[in-house]
Amino acid sequence: MAADTTSAGQTGKSDASAGTTSSGQAEDNRSAAEIAAEERASGMRTIRRVGPYLWPADKPWVKRRVVIALSFLVLAKVIAAGTPILYKLAVDSLSGDVSDLLLGAVGLTVAYGMARLMTVGFQQLRDAVFAKVGQRALRTLALETFTHIHRLSLRYHITRKTGGLSRIIERGVKGVDFLLRFLLFSIGPLILELLLVGAVLFVLFDVWYLAVVAVVIALYVWFTFKVTEWRVKLRREMNAQDTDANQKAIDSLLNFETVKYFGAEQREADRYDRAMQAYEGAAIKTATSLAFLNFGQSLVITSGLVIVMVMAALGVQNGSLTVGDFVMVNAYMIQITMPLNFLGTVYREIRQALVDMGEMFDLLEQPREVADKPGAATLKVDGGVVEFDDVSFGYDPARPILEGVSLSVGAGQNVALVGPSGSGKSTIGRLLFRFYDVQGGGIRIDGQDLRDVTQQSVHDAIGVVPQDTVLFNDTIRYNIAYGRADATHEEIVEAARAAQIHSFIESLPEGYDTAVGERGLKLSGGEKQRVGIARTLLKNPPILLLDEATSALDTETEASIQEALERAGKGRTVITIAHRLSTVADADRIVVLQGGRVVEEGTHDALLASGGRYAALWARQQAEEASEEG
Repeated sequence: MAADTTSAGQTGKSDASAGTTSSGQAEDNRSAAEIAAEERASGMRTIRRVGPYLWPADKPWVKRRVVIALSFLVLAKVIAAGTPILYKLAVDSLSGDVSDLLLGAVGLTVAYGMARLMTVGFQQLRDAVFAKVGQRALRTLALETFTHIHRLSLRYHITRKTGGLSRIIERGVKGVDFLLRFLLFSIGPLILELLLVGAVLFVLFDVWYLAVVAVVIALYVWFTFKVTEWRVKLRREMNAQDTDANQKAIDSLLNFETVKYFGAEQREADRYDRAMQAYEGAAIKTATSLAFLNFGQSLVITSGLVIVMVMAALGVQNGSLTVGDFVMVNAYMIQITMPLNFLGTVYREIRQALVDMGEMFDLLEQPREVADKPGAATLKVDGGVVEFDDVSFGYDPARPILEGVSLSVGAGQNVALVGPSGSGKSTIGRLLFRFYDVQGGGIRIDGQDLRDVTQQSVHDAIGVVPQDTVLFNDTIRYNIAYGRADATHEEIVEAARAAQIHSFIESLPEGYDTAVGERGLKLSGGEKQRVGIARTLLKNPPILLLDEATSALDTETEASIQEALERAGKGRTVITIAHRLSTVADADRIVVLQGGRVVEEGTHDALLASGGRYAALWARQQAEEASEEG
């Protein structure tokens, strides 16, 4: 269960703080961590997190609905507690044990039926009033989770399994409405009903009836909770296997083409089947343990029912009780048996909801690696001057990627970053877009440090054309308009023309309304890149980042895409991360990276003339291209 362990981010914090405190403080930290772990295991953390959705300070209408729903609940339970008395009076009237009452046997029977109807009616009114509260909580928490996931760092999303993540969110959000509804309308009402029935048995009969019922309830609750705790562990294992199988299925489907390339359909089926086999084993354990729980609950309840009914039968025989009393005792025992049976189901589901929601709240507690500082200003771009000042960075502190990189890109300039794989080219692009914060030095746009401005304003100022443009499973129109949601059709067409893809789109039967398929698989690599360029042009950013935008394309397609990119770069500051040096030969300046450092910079001709690292890379690529042509 995710709620039994601290998240990676929290663990790191604890370790870091422990390393900088005295042994006494570390002991206090451990104690606090143990308390937090116990709260997570018990579900108290989750209940406290859900509480504000049930009683929000700024939403009086929610509070009103909760109060009204609780009022209907109390009315339903009070009527339910009195209903068996009407049943008893009707039986006694029919058997002649009591004088004919004003209502008579028929009237009492009708009153009994009306009482039962009112009980159900108030319960349904309660659910109808509370429905809006539950659905609001579900929607609010779903939105909070979705928003938080988008705020998490790229590092988190690279290491996280998408299939498992979606499963955690799905189960957690579904648990919200369930937990709110059943915690409020099952456990509370059950306790109220048991108290009312116990009071009736004590007043109308004697303390022994109440004692038997109390012992039966105590045994039932103890057995249910004990076995359910064991079953939660089994259910947790089943959840883990379910998540694993789901992740493997999604991973395989996302890589459909790769599976086909290597003829690995059977291998993938065997891999999925092994995951499902583990899930099957866990599910069987869960099912058999449920059978044991149900039988044990039935044994406890039936034993209590028989004991109380025997006591009532003896009372009827010796004349101290009427037949109506015997029937009433039976009705009360059946009345408490039903919610007690429901208690087992509700407790199991609440525990499961706590498990599922605990995993989701673990996700919500994942710290944001990159966050806006309080009062961060909006980035104002005048010319688009980009400066890297002695920048140092590493994804792992033990393995630095950039070491003291300094470079400047003037307004409207086209500067290319080249170098071998692992030299830090793409990392510079990620730092510029502020997927990560630098660990040393600073990055500035028009003199403004990226850490002093909002991330949204940075993202608005930079347009990115990546190596592999990934499209949404929607229309071409939607994917181009993703660059600017309020764009008109004419603006979308103009962007497509500039990206040299308008003619292709017009040739399609459905034109701009053509669906591109999952991740844009219905389009070729070059077509996807052009759509990506079009949506970046529609965004109209002052700074353009081309992250190896043509390296995955063939030479002919690359040449046409290169022309579109050159048009896109006019009037903008352009940073081009390139693998093929021929694509950046016309750049205003070329910066050569190696081992996370700038080793050379200058124009193409100047770098060739110097005979350094760039000249060697150029010669090698020219030889490779000549060899391929040969």
